[in-house]
Amino acid sequence: MIVPINFFVAVFFSFIGTIPPGSLNLNILQLGMDDKIKTAWRFALAAALIEYPYAWAAVKFEQFITSSPLIMNNISLITAIVMTLLGVFNLWASYRPTTYSTKFHNSGFRRGIVLAILNPLALPFWVGTTAYLNGQHWINLNTPLRLHAYLFGVSTGALFFFMLVAYLAKKIVSEIQIGTRLKRIPGFVLLALGIYAFIQYLF
Repeated sequence: MIVPINFFVAVFFSFIGTIPPGSLNLNILQLGMDDKIKTAWRFALAAALIEYPYAWAAVKFEQFITSSPLIMNNISLITAIVMTLLGVFNLWASYRPTTYSTKFHNSGFRRGIVLAILNPLALPFWVGTTAYLNGQHWINLNTPLRLHAYLFGVSTGALFFFMLVAYLAKKIVSEIQIGTRLKRIPGFVLLALGIYAFIQYLF
């Protein structure tokens, strides 16, 4: 029973943990609003695959990461830089599309891989979540099968959430007319999150 429990617990916490606005779900939202569902599928699959090694690293290096002041003290700065750069890039691409930016935005899998790797919150999130779940004895990762059931659940939960966001965004767009300015909302939100993270880091 432990293997399916590990899987479903990971699915639930991965789904919940992906809800806060971030670079990945905002890009999925943008793809859904642009009615690029196939691209959204590829993006979601790539992003979910990257969750797997991040969660594995969190499990394997939990004690080292949480005890490293260099990593934990600068996670806000890393988040601020990545969010701000992604926000600027999204807005720049929407105002001044180039061959590179268009190709990058139309390539769902490549875009998903790059942005998922640059997601600075995945590692500390899974460090904290895994430590909590272990402490509550909700999961048991003492065998390879149990560990990989947990990691597969992490990727599955993220994939479910990303596709739900893309589907709901497409439904909303199909029912109401959304202008170009509203489609730039994800870029503005990313930029705002980056600025907010900078403020948190500095003050």
